[in-house]
Amino acid sequence: MLVEQSAIELRRLIGARQLSPVELLEACIARIEQLNPFVNAVTATCYARARAEARAAEQAVLRGEPLGLLHGLPLGVKDLEPTQGLLSTSGTPSLRDHVPAQDVELVRRLRAAGAIVVGKTNVPEMGAGANSRNPVWGATGNPFDPNLNAGGSSGGSAAALALDMLPVCTGSDTGGSLRIPAAKCGVVGLRPSPGVVPSVRKPLGWSPISVVGPMGRDVTDCRLQLAATAGPHPGDPLSHPLDPLAFLHAAPLDLSRLRVAWTEDFDACDVDPLVRSTMRERMAAMRGLFAACDEVRFELGEVHRCFDVLRAEAFVAGMRATYERDPDSLGPNPRANYEMGVRMSLRDAAWAQTEQTRIIQRFQRVFASYDLVLSPTTPVSPFPWTQLYAAEVDGKPQENYYRWLALTYVVTLATNPAITLPCGVDARGMPFGLQVVGPFRGDLRLLDAAQALEQAFAADPRLRRPRPDIARLRMAEPAVTSIVTAPPRDPHASVPTEVAAASVV
Repeated sequence: MLVEQSAIELRRLIGARQLSPVELLEACIARIEQLNPFVNAVTATCYARARAEARAAEQAVLRGEPLGLLHGLPLGVKDLEPTQGLLSTSGTPSLRDHVPAQDVELVRRLRAAGAIVVGKTNVPEMGAGANSRNPVWGATGNPFDPNLNAGGSSGGSAAALALDMLPVCTGSDTGGSLRIPAAKCGVVGLRPSPGVVPSVRKPLGWSPISVVGPMGRDVTDCRLQLAATAGPHPGDPLSHPLDPLAFLHAAPLDLSRLRVAWTEDFDACDVDPLVRSTMRERMAAMRGLFAACDEVRFELGEVHRCFDVLRAEAFVAGMRATYERDPDSLGPNPRANYEMGVRMSLRDAAWAQTEQTRIIQRFQRVFASYDLVLSPTTPVSPFPWTQLYAAEVDGKPQENYYRWLALTYVVTLATNPAITLPCGVDARGMPFGLQVVGPFRGDLRLLDAAQALEQAFAADPRLRRPRPDIARLRMAEPAVTSIVTAPPRDPHASVPTEVAAASVV
Protein backbone atom coordinates (compact mmCIF):
# COMPACT_ATOMS: atom_id res chain seq x y z
CA MET A 1 0.00 0.00 0.00
CA LEU A 2 1.28 3.46 -0.92
CA VAL A 3 0.93 5.04 2.53
CA GLU A 4 2.97 2.23 4.10
CA GLN A 5 6.07 3.17 2.11
CA SER A 6 8.84 4.92 4.05
CA ALA A 7 9.33 8.66 3.71
CA ILE A 8 12.68 8.00 2.06
CA GLU A 9 11.07 5.75 -0.57
CA LEU A 10 8.17 8.13 -1.18
CA ARG A 11 10.59 11.00 -1.72
CA ARG A 12 12.60 8.86 -4.16
CA LEU A 13 9.47 8.00 -6.13
CA ILE A 14 8.46 11.67 -6.32
CA GLY A 15 11.90 12.69 -7.54
CA ALA A 16 11.86 9.92 -10.14
CA ARG A 17 8.44 11.08 -11.43
CA GLN A 18 6.93 7.75 -10.45
CA LEU A 19 4.62 9.26 -7.83
CA SER A 20 2.69 12.51 -7.87
CA PRO A 21 2.59 14.59 -4.66
CA VAL A 22 -1.13 14.99 -5.39
CA GLU A 23 -1.65 11.22 -5.41
CA LEU A 24 0.31 10.81 -2.18
CA LEU A 25 -1.59 13.59 -0.41
CA GLU A 26 -4.96 12.16 -1.38
CA ALA A 27 -3.88 8.73 -0.13
CA CYS A 28 -2.88 10.26 3.22
CA ILE A 29 -6.13 12.23 3.54
CA ALA A 30 -8.11 9.06 2.81
CA ARG A 31 -6.10 7.20 5.45
CA ILE A 32 -6.70 9.95 8.02
CA GLU A 33 -10.43 9.94 7.32
CA GLN A 34 -10.49 6.14 7.61
CA LEU A 35 -8.45 5.68 10.81
CA ASN A 36 -8.35 8.93 12.74
CA PRO A 37 -11.81 8.34 14.26
CA PHE A 38 -10.31 5.40 16.17
CA VAL A 39 -7.34 7.22 17.73
CA ASN A 40 -7.86 11.00 17.38
CA ALA A 41 -4.21 11.62 16.45
CA VAL A 42 -4.75 14.40 13.88
CA THR A 43 -6.57 17.52 15.09
CA ALA A 44 -6.89 20.70 12.99
CA THR A 45 -6.32 20.17 9.26
CA CYS A 46 -5.73 22.37 6.20
CA TYR A 47 -6.65 20.07 3.31
CA ALA A 48 -7.50 22.82 0.80
CA ARG A 49 -4.14 24.54 1.22
CA ALA A 50 -2.33 21.20 1.20
CA ARG A 51 -4.00 20.24 -2.08
CA ALA A 52 -2.92 23.51 -3.67
CA GLU A 53 0.65 22.98 -2.44
CA ALA A 54 0.65 19.40 -3.72
CA ARG A 55 -0.36 20.58 -7.18
CA ALA A 56 2.43 23.16 -7.11
CA ALA A 57 4.89 20.48 -5.95
CA GLU A 58 3.82 18.25 -8.84
CA GLN A 59 4.43 21.06 -11.35
CA ALA A 60 7.88 21.72 -9.88
CA VAL A 61 8.80 18.08 -10.52
CA LEU A 62 7.50 18.20 -14.08
CA ARG A 63 9.46 21.40 -14.77
CA GLY A 64 12.64 19.77 -13.52
CA GLU A 65 13.20 22.29 -10.74
CA PRO A 66 15.57 21.56 -7.83
CA LEU A 67 13.66 19.65 -5.16
CA GLY A 68 14.05 19.86 -1.40
CA LEU A 69 14.78 16.88 0.84
CA LEU A 70 11.07 16.53 1.76
CA HIS A 71 9.56 17.66 -1.53
CA GLY A 72 5.91 16.63 -1.74
CA LEU A 73 5.82 14.70 1.55
CA PRO A 74 2.70 15.25 3.71
CA LEU A 75 3.60 16.50 7.18
CA GLY A 76 1.94 16.42 10.60
CA VAL A 77 3.02 19.17 13.01
CA LYS A 78 2.85 18.65 16.76
CA ASP A 79 0.30 21.06 18.20
CA LEU A 80 2.90 22.80 20.39
CA GLU A 81 4.51 24.29 17.26
CA PRO A 82 2.96 27.54 15.93
CA THR A 83 1.91 26.97 12.33
CA GLN A 84 0.98 29.84 10.01
CA GLY A 85 -2.69 29.95 9.08
CA LEU A 86 -3.56 26.77 10.98
CA LEU A 87 -5.19 26.43 14.39
CA SER A 88 -2.40 25.97 16.95
CA THR A 89 -3.88 25.41 20.41
CA SER A 90 -1.24 23.59 22.49
CA GLY A 91 -4.32 21.75 23.78
CA THR A 92 -5.21 24.56 26.17
CA PRO A 93 -8.53 26.46 26.27
CA SER A 94 -6.89 29.91 26.27
CA LEU A 95 -5.53 29.15 22.76
CA ARG A 96 -8.67 27.44 21.48
CA ASP A 97 -8.99 29.90 18.58
CA HIS A 98 -5.31 30.77 18.06
CA VAL A 99 -4.21 30.91 14.41
CA PRO A 100 -0.58 32.12 14.15
CA ALA A 101 0.49 34.62 11.51
CA GLN A 102 3.78 32.82 10.88
CA ASP A 103 5.48 29.47 11.24
CA VAL A 104 7.90 28.68 14.04
CA GLU A 105 11.41 28.04 12.71
CA LEU A 106 11.06 24.24 12.78
CA VAL A 107 7.96 24.35 10.56
CA ARG A 108 9.51 27.00 8.32
CA ARG A 109 12.49 24.72 7.64
CA LEU A 110 10.27 21.74 6.93
CA ARG A 111 8.20 23.74 4.47
CA ALA A 112 11.37 25.12 2.86
CA ALA A 113 12.50 21.52 2.34
CA GLY A 114 9.27 20.85 0.43
CA ALA A 115 7.06 19.24 3.07
CA ILE A 116 3.32 19.91 2.80
CA VAL A 117 1.59 20.61 6.11
CA VAL A 118 -1.62 18.57 6.30
CA GLY A 119 -2.59 19.09 9.92
CA LYS A 120 -1.67 19.26 13.58
CA THR A 121 -1.11 16.27 15.86
CA ASN A 122 -2.47 15.93 19.37
CA VAL A 123 -0.66 16.66 22.65
CA PRO A 124 -1.28 16.84 26.41
CA GLU A 125 -2.31 20.32 27.49
CA MET A 126 0.76 22.55 26.95
CA GLY A 127 2.85 19.41 26.55
CA ALA A 128 2.65 18.62 30.26
CA GLY A 129 2.77 14.87 30.76
CA ALA A 130 2.97 11.70 28.72
CA ASN A 131 -0.72 11.09 28.02
CA SER A 132 -1.89 13.03 24.96
CA ARG A 133 -5.28 14.25 26.17
CA ASN A 134 -6.51 17.81 26.58
CA PRO A 135 -9.75 19.78 26.94
CA VAL A 136 -9.61 21.17 23.39
CA TRP A 137 -9.24 18.01 21.29
CA GLY A 138 -9.73 15.11 23.67
CA ALA A 139 -7.42 12.11 23.97
CA THR A 140 -5.28 10.16 21.54
CA GLY A 141 -5.70 6.40 21.71
CA ASN A 142 -3.00 3.83 21.12
CA PRO A 143 -2.95 2.34 17.58
CA PHE A 144 -2.67 -1.15 19.11
CA ASP A 145 -5.63 -0.58 21.44
CA PRO A 146 -7.47 2.78 21.32
CA ASN A 147 -8.60 2.31 24.93
CA LEU A 148 -4.96 2.71 26.01
CA ASN A 149 -2.78 5.82 25.88
CA ALA A 150 -0.39 6.68 23.07
CA GLY A 151 2.14 8.40 25.31
CA GLY A 152 3.13 12.02 25.07
CA SER A 153 3.67 14.69 24.61
CA SER A 154 4.18 13.79 20.92
CA GLY A 155 1.43 11.17 21.13
CA GLY A 156 -0.57 12.35 18.13
CA SER A 157 2.52 12.26 15.92
CA ALA A 158 3.45 8.76 17.08
CA ALA A 159 -0.05 7.37 16.53
CA ALA A 160 -0.34 9.00 13.10
CA LEU A 161 2.97 7.46 12.04
CA ALA A 162 2.13 4.03 13.42
CA LEU A 163 -1.13 3.94 11.42
CA ASP A 164 0.55 5.29 8.24
CA MET A 165 -1.63 8.41 8.17
CA LEU A 166 1.40 10.61 7.44
CA PRO A 167 5.00 9.82 6.47
CA VAL A 168 6.59 12.73 8.36
CA CYS A 169 5.68 14.12 11.81
CA THR A 170 7.43 16.44 14.25
CA GLY A 171 8.12 15.97 17.94
CA SER A 172 9.74 17.65 20.91
CA ASP A 173 11.21 16.34 24.13
CA THR A 174 11.85 17.59 27.65
CA GLY A 175 11.39 14.56 29.88
CA GLY A 176 10.80 11.97 27.15
CA SER A 177 8.14 13.45 24.88
CA LEU A 178 9.71 12.09 21.69
CA ARG A 179 10.86 8.79 23.11
CA ILE A 180 7.86 7.71 25.22
CA PRO A 181 5.11 7.95 22.56
CA ALA A 182 7.41 6.36 20.01
CA ALA A 183 7.89 3.44 22.41
CA LYS A 184 4.18 3.07 23.14
CA CYS A 185 3.17 3.20 19.45
CA GLY A 186 5.97 1.15 17.90
CA VAL A 187 7.79 3.87 15.95
CA VAL A 188 11.13 5.70 16.21
CA GLY A 189 11.72 8.91 18.15
CA LEU A 190 15.06 10.72 18.32
CA ARG A 191 16.02 13.18 21.03
CA PRO A 192 19.02 14.93 19.46
CA SER A 193 21.71 16.66 21.46
CA PRO A 194 20.73 20.19 22.51
CA GLY A 195 21.28 22.67 19.70
CA VAL A 196 21.32 20.22 16.79
CA VAL A 197 17.82 21.33 15.75
CA PRO A 198 17.10 24.89 16.91
CA SER A 199 14.28 25.18 19.42
CA VAL A 200 13.31 28.84 19.21
CA ARG A 201 10.09 28.69 21.23
CA LYS A 202 11.66 27.62 24.54
CA PRO A 203 11.70 30.61 26.92
CA LEU A 204 15.00 29.61 28.56
CA GLY A 205 17.33 29.67 25.59
CA TRP A 206 20.39 28.44 27.47
CA SER A 207 18.63 25.47 29.04
CA PRO A 208 19.53 22.11 27.43
CA ILE A 209 16.54 20.13 28.71
CA SER A 210 14.00 20.94 25.96
CA VAL A 211 14.74 20.01 22.34
CA VAL A 212 12.83 19.44 19.11
CA GLY A 213 13.50 16.45 16.91
CA PRO A 214 12.21 13.94 14.39
CA MET A 215 9.87 10.98 14.58
CA GLY A 216 9.55 8.32 11.90
CA ARG A 217 8.60 4.77 11.18
CA ASP A 218 12.27 3.86 10.86
CA VAL A 219 15.67 5.38 11.52
CA THR A 220 16.27 6.50 7.94
CA ASP A 221 13.07 8.56 8.00
CA CYS A 222 14.26 10.26 11.20
CA ARG A 223 17.58 10.99 9.53
CA LEU A 224 15.78 12.58 6.59
CA GLN A 225 13.79 14.99 8.78
CA LEU A 226 16.87 15.74 10.89
CA ALA A 227 18.87 16.68 7.79
CA ALA A 228 16.08 19.06 6.74
CA THR A 229 15.91 20.84 10.10
CA ALA A 230 19.37 20.79 11.73
CA GLY A 231 21.67 23.79 11.83
CA PRO A 232 22.14 27.05 13.71
CA HIS A 233 19.58 29.77 14.34
CA PRO A 234 20.02 32.87 16.53
CA GLY A 235 16.73 32.12 18.27
CA ASP A 236 18.40 29.17 20.02
CA PRO A 237 21.74 30.14 21.61
CA LEU A 238 22.67 26.47 21.99
CA SER A 239 22.46 25.83 18.23
CA HIS A 240 25.75 25.64 16.39
CA PRO A 241 27.22 25.24 12.89
CA LEU A 242 27.13 21.70 11.53
CA ASP A 243 26.61 19.87 8.25
CA PRO A 244 22.92 18.89 8.14
CA LEU A 245 23.43 16.57 5.17
CA ALA A 246 25.83 14.47 7.23
CA PHE A 247 22.77 13.04 8.99
CA LEU A 248 21.40 11.59 5.75
CA HIS A 249 23.84 8.77 5.14
CA ALA A 250 24.82 5.99 7.53
CA ALA A 251 28.47 5.09 7.89
CA PRO A 252 29.15 1.33 7.92
CA LEU A 253 29.00 0.06 11.49
CA ASP A 254 29.79 -3.45 12.71
CA LEU A 255 27.69 -4.23 15.78
CA SER A 256 30.02 -7.07 16.71
CA ARG A 257 32.69 -4.50 17.55
CA LEU A 258 30.54 -2.49 19.94
CA ARG A 259 30.70 -2.63 23.69
CA VAL A 260 27.20 -2.14 25.06
CA ALA A 261 26.06 -1.37 28.60
CA TRP A 262 22.50 -1.91 29.73
CA THR A 263 20.32 -1.19 32.72
CA GLU A 264 16.76 -1.82 33.76
CA ASP A 265 16.40 1.34 35.85
CA PHE A 266 19.59 3.49 35.99
CA ASP A 267 19.56 2.56 39.70
CA ALA A 268 17.14 5.44 40.19
CA CYS A 269 13.78 4.66 38.55
CA ASP A 270 10.74 2.62 39.51
CA VAL A 271 10.04 -0.03 36.84
CA ASP A 272 7.21 -2.53 36.58
CA PRO A 273 8.21 -6.23 36.79
CA LEU A 274 6.68 -6.85 33.35
CA VAL A 275 9.01 -4.27 31.81
CA ARG A 276 12.02 -5.60 33.73
CA SER A 277 11.41 -9.14 32.49
CA THR A 278 10.87 -7.91 28.92
CA MET A 279 14.13 -5.98 29.06
CA ARG A 280 16.03 -9.04 30.29
CA GLU A 281 14.50 -11.14 27.52
CA ARG A 282 15.49 -8.59 24.90
CA MET A 283 19.05 -8.39 26.17
CA ALA A 284 19.35 -12.17 26.11
CA ALA A 285 18.09 -12.19 22.52
CA MET A 286 20.56 -9.54 21.30
CA ARG A 287 23.57 -10.32 23.48
CA GLY A 288 25.34 -12.14 20.65
CA LEU A 289 25.23 -9.06 18.43
CA PHE A 290 27.93 -7.22 20.39
CA ALA A 291 31.54 -7.59 21.48
CA ALA A 292 30.37 -7.04 25.06
CA CYS A 293 26.94 -6.62 26.60
CA ASP A 294 27.14 -5.88 30.31
CA GLU A 295 24.63 -4.81 32.91
CA VAL A 296 26.12 -1.76 34.62
CA ARG A 297 25.39 0.36 37.68
CA PHE A 298 24.79 4.11 37.79
CA GLU A 299 25.31 6.66 40.55
CA LEU A 300 23.53 9.78 39.37
CA GLY A 301 22.91 11.71 42.55
CA GLU A 302 19.65 13.58 43.16
CA VAL A 303 18.26 13.23 39.64
CA HIS A 304 14.59 13.49 40.61
CA ARG A 305 14.87 16.71 42.63
CA CYS A 306 17.15 18.16 39.96
CA PHE A 307 14.60 17.51 37.22
CA ASP A 308 11.79 18.84 39.42
CA VAL A 309 13.52 22.20 39.74
CA LEU A 310 14.65 22.56 36.13
CA ARG A 311 11.27 21.51 34.74
CA ALA A 312 9.39 23.85 37.06
CA GLU A 313 11.75 26.69 36.17
CA ALA A 314 10.89 26.25 32.48
CA PHE A 315 7.15 26.22 33.20
CA VAL A 316 7.40 29.41 35.25
CA ALA A 317 9.29 31.10 32.42
CA GLY A 318 6.79 29.98 29.79
CA MET A 319 3.45 30.28 31.60
CA ARG A 320 3.74 33.28 33.92
CA ALA A 321 1.54 35.59 31.84
CA THR A 322 -1.16 32.95 31.36
CA TYR A 323 -1.21 31.99 35.03
CA GLU A 324 -1.30 35.55 36.28
CA ARG A 325 -4.11 36.41 33.86
CA ASP A 326 -6.29 33.38 34.64
CA PRO A 327 -4.88 30.43 36.61
CA ASP A 328 -8.13 28.50 36.13
CA SER A 329 -7.50 28.46 32.37
CA LEU A 330 -4.69 25.94 32.95
CA GLY A 331 -5.25 22.23 33.43
CA PRO A 332 -3.97 20.35 36.48
CA ASN A 333 -0.59 19.30 35.03
CA PRO A 334 0.74 22.65 33.75
CA ARG A 335 -0.73 24.46 36.76
CA ALA A 336 1.00 22.03 39.15
CA ASN A 337 4.33 22.64 37.44
CA TYR A 338 3.94 26.41 37.59
CA GLU A 339 2.91 26.45 41.24
CA MET A 340 5.78 24.14 42.15
CA GLY A 341 8.16 26.54 40.43
CA VAL A 342 6.99 29.77 42.08
CA ARG A 343 7.56 28.18 45.49
CA MET A 344 11.23 27.59 44.67
CA SER A 345 14.09 29.96 45.42
CA LEU A 346 17.25 31.17 43.71
CA ARG A 347 19.07 28.72 45.99
CA ASP A 348 17.02 25.86 44.51
CA ALA A 349 17.79 27.00 40.96
CA ALA A 350 21.52 27.32 41.62
CA TRP A 351 21.61 23.91 43.28
CA ALA A 352 19.79 22.27 40.34
CA GLN A 353 22.18 23.77 37.78
CA THR A 354 25.13 22.54 39.81
CA GLU A 355 23.64 19.09 40.32
CA GLN A 356 22.90 18.72 36.61
CA THR A 357 26.54 19.47 35.87
CA ARG A 358 27.53 16.68 38.29
CA ILE A 359 24.98 14.30 36.68
CA ILE A 360 26.41 15.00 33.22
CA GLN A 361 29.90 14.21 34.45
CA ARG A 362 28.86 11.02 36.25
CA PHE A 363 26.86 9.75 33.29
CA GLN A 364 29.79 10.11 30.88
CA ARG A 365 31.94 7.74 32.95
CA VAL A 366 30.08 4.79 31.48
CA PHE A 367 31.10 5.86 27.98
CA ALA A 368 34.74 5.56 28.90
CA SER A 369 34.22 1.78 28.61
CA TYR A 370 31.11 1.42 26.43
CA ASP A 371 29.80 2.71 23.10
CA LEU A 372 26.07 2.66 23.91
CA VAL A 373 23.74 2.42 26.89
CA LEU A 374 20.47 0.50 26.51
CA SER A 375 17.43 0.70 28.77
CA PRO A 376 13.66 0.39 28.59
CA THR A 377 12.03 3.63 27.43
CA THR A 378 9.02 3.46 29.73
CA PRO A 379 8.53 1.68 33.07
CA VAL A 380 5.01 0.44 32.36
CA SER A 381 3.01 -1.04 29.49
CA PRO A 382 0.43 1.39 28.02
CA PHE A 383 -2.43 2.03 30.44
CA PRO A 384 -5.94 3.43 29.79
CA TRP A 385 -5.89 7.02 28.54
CA THR A 386 -8.67 7.78 31.02
CA GLN A 387 -5.97 7.49 33.71
CA LEU A 388 -4.12 10.81 33.53
CA TYR A 389 -0.76 9.30 34.49
CA ALA A 390 0.83 6.25 36.11
CA ALA A 391 0.14 7.03 39.76
CA GLU A 392 1.84 3.81 40.86
CA VAL A 393 4.73 1.79 39.40
CA ASP A 394 5.64 -1.62 40.80
CA GLY A 395 3.38 -0.93 43.77
CA LYS A 396 5.17 2.33 44.58
CA PRO A 397 3.15 5.58 44.57
CA GLN A 398 4.61 8.19 42.22
CA GLU A 399 5.38 11.54 43.81
CA ASN A 400 3.88 13.59 40.96
CA TYR A 401 2.32 13.20 37.52
CA TYR A 402 5.66 12.92 35.67
CA ARG A 403 7.79 10.85 38.08
CA TRP A 404 7.00 7.73 36.03
CA LEU A 405 8.96 9.31 33.14
CA ALA A 406 12.25 8.95 35.01
CA LEU A 407 13.80 6.43 32.58
CA THR A 408 13.87 9.15 29.96
CA TYR A 409 14.38 12.28 32.02
CA VAL A 410 17.58 10.99 33.65
CA VAL A 411 18.99 10.88 30.11
CA THR A 412 17.60 14.37 29.44
CA LEU A 413 19.64 15.64 32.39
CA ALA A 414 22.79 13.99 31.03
CA THR A 415 22.19 15.78 27.66
CA ASN A 416 23.33 12.72 25.66
CA PRO A 417 21.45 11.99 22.41
CA ALA A 418 18.94 9.14 22.71
CA ILE A 419 16.66 7.26 20.36
CA THR A 420 13.77 4.88 20.96
CA LEU A 421 13.63 1.81 18.70
CA PRO A 422 10.65 -0.55 18.42
CA CYS A 423 11.77 -3.87 19.88
CA GLY A 424 8.98 -6.44 19.70
CA VAL A 425 6.05 -6.57 22.11
CA ASP A 426 5.67 -7.15 25.83
CA ALA A 427 3.65 -9.91 27.52
CA ARG A 428 0.47 -7.90 26.94
CA GLY A 429 1.07 -7.67 23.20
CA MET A 430 1.89 -3.95 23.33
CA PRO A 431 4.98 -2.38 21.71
CA PHE A 432 8.18 -2.43 23.72
CA GLY A 433 10.51 0.51 23.15
CA LEU A 434 14.27 0.18 23.62
CA GLN A 435 16.01 3.42 24.61
CA VAL A 436 19.46 3.62 23.01
CA VAL A 437 21.71 6.33 24.43
CA GLY A 438 24.74 7.53 22.52
CA PRO A 439 27.96 9.20 23.65
CA PHE A 440 28.11 12.88 24.54
CA ARG A 441 27.31 14.87 21.36
CA GLY A 442 27.59 11.64 19.40
CA ASP A 443 24.42 12.03 17.33
CA LEU A 444 25.89 10.62 14.12
CA ARG A 445 27.42 7.65 15.92
CA LEU A 446 24.09 6.98 17.66
CA LEU A 447 22.13 7.10 14.39
CA ASP A 448 24.55 4.73 12.68
CA ALA A 449 24.28 2.28 15.57
CA ALA A 450 20.49 2.60 15.70
CA GLN A 451 20.20 1.87 11.99
CA ALA A 452 22.40 -1.21 12.35
CA LEU A 453 20.33 -2.37 15.34
CA GLU A 454 17.10 -1.84 13.43
CA GLN A 455 18.39 -3.98 10.57
CA ALA A 456 19.44 -6.73 12.99
CA PHE A 457 16.06 -6.61 14.79
CA ALA A 458 14.18 -7.02 11.50
CA ALA A 459 15.56 -10.54 11.16
CA ASP A 460 14.28 -11.68 14.58
CA PRO A 461 10.53 -12.04 15.28
CA ARG A 462 11.17 -11.27 18.95
CA LEU A 463 12.82 -7.94 18.16
CA ARG A 464 11.32 -6.56 14.97
CA ARG A 465 8.97 -3.59 14.85
CA PRO A 466 5.34 -4.57 15.59
CA ARG A 467 2.59 -3.21 13.35
CA PRO A 468 -0.99 -2.37 14.41
CA ASP A 469 -3.68 -4.68 13.06
CA ILE A 470 -5.95 -2.27 11.21
CA ALA A 471 -8.68 -4.89 10.86
CA ARG A 472 -8.95 -5.17 14.66
CA LEU A 473 -9.22 -1.46 15.42
CA ARG A 474 -12.30 -0.63 17.46
CA MET A 475 -13.64 2.66 18.81
CA ALA A 476 -12.42 3.52 22.29
CA GLU A 477 -14.85 3.33 25.21
CA PRO A 478 -15.44 6.13 26.09
CA ALA A 479 -14.69 7.92 22.84
CA VAL A 480 -11.24 9.48 22.76
CA THR A 481 -12.78 12.94 22.29
CA SER A 482 -15.09 12.66 25.31
CA ILE A 483 -13.16 15.08 27.54
CA VAL A 484 -13.45 18.00 25.10
CA THR A 485 -15.27 20.93 26.69
CA ALA A 486 -16.18 22.75 23.45
CA PRO A 487 -14.93 22.65 19.86
CA PRO A 488 -12.51 25.24 18.46
CA ARG A 489 -14.44 27.95 16.68
CA ASP A 490 -11.93 29.56 14.33
CA PRO A 491 -13.43 29.71 10.83
CA HIS A 492 -10.02 29.51 9.14
CA ALA A 493 -9.21 26.10 10.63
CA SER A 494 -10.55 22.90 9.19
CA VAL A 495 -11.41 20.25 11.79
CA PRO A 496 -11.79 16.54 10.98
CA THR A 497 -15.54 15.89 10.99
CA GLU A 498 -15.31 13.04 13.46
CA VAL A 499 -13.58 15.27 16.02
CA ALA A 500 -16.02 18.15 15.59
CA ALA A 501 -19.00 15.86 15.92
CA ALA A 502 -17.73 14.28 19.10
CA SER A 503 -16.76 17.62 20.61
CA VAL A 504 -20.17 19.22 20.77
CA VAL A 505 -21.64 16.81 23.30
